[in-house]
Amino acid sequence: MPVFLHCSPAAIIGSFALSTLAFIPTAQAQQAPAPDTTRRQVLSEVTVTGTAPHFTAPVDGTTITAGRRNELIKPREVNANLVQNNMRQVMARIPGLMVWENDGSGQQINIATRGLSPNRSWEFNVRQNGYDVSADAFGYPEAYYAPPLEAVERIQLLRGGAGLQFGPQFGGLLNYELRRGSRDKKVEIETSNTAGSNGLLNSYNAVGGTVGKVNYYAYYRHRQGDGWRSNNRFRVDDLYGNVRVALSERLTLNAELTYMTNQLQQPGGLTDAQFAQNSRQSTRARNWFSTPWLVPALTLDYKAGERTRVSLKTFGLVAARNSVGFVNGLPALDTVNRRTQQFAARQVDRDDYRNLGAELRLTQDLDFLGRTHTLATGLRAYRATTSRHQRGTGTTGNDLDLTLTGNGLFTNKFDFTTTNAAAFAELLLHAGTRLSFTPGVRYDYLRNTGTGYLGRAANGTENRVADQTSRRNVLLYGLGSEFQVSAATNLYANYSRAFRPVLFGDLVPPATADVIDPNLKDARGYTAEVGYRGTFKNWLRFDVGYFFLNYEDRIGTIRRPVPGGTAGQTQQFRTNLGRTQTHGLEAYAELDLIHSLTGNLNLPHLDLFAALSLLDARYGNLPVTTLTGMGAGTRIVESNLDGKYVENAPRQTLRTGLTFAHKGVSVTGQFSYVDGVYADANNTEEPTANAQTGAIPAYQVADFSATWKLGREGRYRLSGGVNNVFDARYFTRRAGGYPGPGILPADGRTWFAGLGLTL
Repeated sequence: MPVFLHCSPAAIIGSFALSTLAFIPTAQAQQAPAPDTTRRQVLSEVTVTGTAPHFTAPVDGTTITAGRRNELIKPREVNANLVQNNMRQVMARIPGLMVWENDGSGQQINIATRGLSPNRSWEFNVRQNGYDVSADAFGYPEAYYAPPLEAVERIQLLRGGAGLQFGPQFGGLLNYELRRGSRDKKVEIETSNTAGSNGLLNSYNAVGGTVGKVNYYAYYRHRQGDGWRSNNRFRVDDLYGNVRVALSERLTLNAELTYMTNQLQQPGGLTDAQFAQNSRQSTRARNWFSTPWLVPALTLDYKAGERTRVSLKTFGLVAARNSVGFVNGLPALDTVNRRTQQFAARQVDRDDYRNLGAELRLTQDLDFLGRTHTLATGLRAYRATTSRHQRGTGTTGNDLDLTLTGNGLFTNKFDFTTTNAAAFAELLLHAGTRLSFTPGVRYDYLRNTGTGYLGRAANGTENRVADQTSRRNVLLYGLGSEFQVSAATNLYANYSRAFRPVLFGDLVPPATADVIDPNLKDARGYTAEVGYRGTFKNWLRFDVGYFFLNYEDRIGTIRRPVPGGTAGQTQQFRTNLGRTQTHGLEAYAELDLIHSLTGNLNLPHLDLFAALSLLDARYGNLPVTTLTGMGAGTRIVESNLDGKYVENAPRQTLRTGLTFAHKGVSVTGQFSYVDGVYADANNTEEPTANAQTGAIPAYQVADFSATWKLGREGRYRLSGGVNNVFDARYFTRRAGGYPGPGILPADGRTWFAGLGLTL
């Protein structure tokens, strides 16, 4: 059944409201005079309310955004639980945002759009202030670090052809831009302290200002809590410093250092029966996770004139991923050993990351054919190393102790490296007073290596795995277009090639009997989108579009007969299997009800917003094999995933809300509906005994939050709210390993309240 015929009542209402709002301005907006595109054009800067997302200018710094979907979210202008990085609230106005809500600490942000995997946001190129912060952008792109949203000035989300400027990810760019110090004060001090459910305590303290030619900003944030579930304690500390020095009128040097450390207790997954009985219970009391993260960066910005801008960013990463716990799948329980009356030894896994990179970007305005155009070019050099240690025998204790016992050795050990050199060029070409084109091209050289051993023989010697080396040269290209319908609205469209590099986990088999295809290729494909966006007067903002995502050469595992082996002998073979295709509608609109009816801007704001996504994400020709039976009766069964739905791709997502704002008081109520999804490619309906596969039901959740600013320039701030107001019990993820395995419940009803002061 087509996805657009499979709609809940909430989605139907939201779709009708959005389609009505989006086309209100068309007739009147076309009467507006054509803008002069001999200069760089921007959409109207009129703000509907403080909560609406902004559209970036066609050229934003050294980035060209014309002709593709983009959003800017300013977290401090959103009524939301910033303390726990509640992305369901903060990014509610992003259509189709899929959020894995299984980390009440808010430390690990798991989001995606357009039917891609939310796992630690790895389908995005995740950056902070324009530089990489993930473990390895090409070999292991999981983002274990996320800045506290209290420190974020804006979140930049750039989709469509973003890969041409920022790298290969199909999801696009997710960039956290942190705040800077006050430009008109020598010293400005801010403190914000929040308490909440389940022992939540959060303290954010910052100082910043400008002294002569030096601008500075620094913060320290501490957050701790017991978590909504049992055995779900967390402690997070963030430290950041930034110094920006104007060396001359044209040259600026910016140095910054980010450090984060955390201790997260993992309560484990639940079976379906356990979730139905009590979703707050825990199956693991001794599982811990920690990711110390250090990111230094140095940026040099040079403005050669009004027409030339140069930026050089150098950055590094010194970080780790540490876990210790009882990782056996359900229904196994982490219980006391009856014979010794002690717990069994836990498993220890550790990763160490050491990265270094540099990016040089140049934006140049050019005059030809009677108009001004913009050329953006860039070079990138990047090297990342990962040392992975797995399956060490740990202690029998309860705390975060990574000490090894027994022989003191890890069962598995690998060393990976990634080397990347890249160059890109994009041209914003004005073809008339209203029409522009943005052709672009990107070249990437990638080299991945992997060495190590998988398990040990009985005598303790290492079972070495053949060294893995992969080299490739990748050429990507794309074309965007934008037509200015009016001074404040435009049509946009683009097509762009993308690819997903072979990851470390694809190079090394999970078991000694598994085989890696020596001809394993990167996953490749393309994205295409078309949309209409803009503002009308000062009370409506909208963005409605259609996209298509083609994901080719998807990497997966099949069971096949062993070449040259005996009859019936099989092996797991990891190779390129086939493709998936996703198409869908993304629509967002926000309407100021009072101002639209009265035209009186002195009256309070009453803003209604809705963000709707309708997806159809399916597999194409993708053969799979399974084993059935036991012993001599074992046989291989072949099937095909053609027409099956892609995992974690909700066919309908609707988030809508209403905000009242007047004279420093702002109150928001929000409702979210997310359709059911499958946890596996076979679209298994009935859950398995270990709860790792099976359907994930649709859910609905409501949130309420408020802010009250007092004193001159809002010096005093009171904030608070209730998340999951009606205490809905739901889950968004079935995990196969950490932080599960099994069902990972979302938090039930929680509250928070805080007091802020700026001096």
